[in-house]
Amino acid sequence: MALRAVGLAARLILAGVWIYAAATKLGKPLTSARSVQAYDIFPYDLAAIIGQALPIVELALGLLLLIGLFVRPVAIVSAVLLVVFIAGIASAWARGLRIDCGCFGGDGSLAWDREPAYLQEILRDLGFLALAAWLVVRPRTPVAVDNRLNGSGSTRAATTASPAGVGTGTTP
Repeated sequence: MALRAVGLAARLILAGVWIYAAATKLGKPLTSARSVQAYDIFPYDLAAIIGQALPIVELALGLLLLIGLFVRPVAIVSAVLLVVFIAGIASAWARGLRIDCGCFGGDGSLAWDREPAYLQEILRDLGFLALAAWLVVRPRTPVAVDNRLNGSGSTRAATTASPAGVGTGTTP
């Protein structure tokens, strides 16, 4: 029971993170694009496309986790995305860039009097990655649409009784 509660907490926290990240970027496509461009990894136009698509992907992941639909596949995509984010932050740090991650809004610029928070951002994302990993391994959580689709959490249809209990899942 406790493991299921941990799974539910992991699912809801990660859903909240994705939804919040998307909410800070939706409606600001140019700001989001500049945030990705600040990493100086992708060509300018590709970074703009990624920056504009990212909030939509984050919102979709968050909503799917919130309702508990396709939990394992969404957790896998989340984990991959978080690894990419961690690699991007580490790359910016290693190359001596002075940027804000842009993870929760912003255009990647850093005020002149602020220092980058790369270590904290990587540690935070590693925590989110741990939540995603938990859901990859244990995707079944309470109050999830997946439970209804898979039959758990609801009454399963009884199989037709047969002589000696054959086909009923019971022993005679």
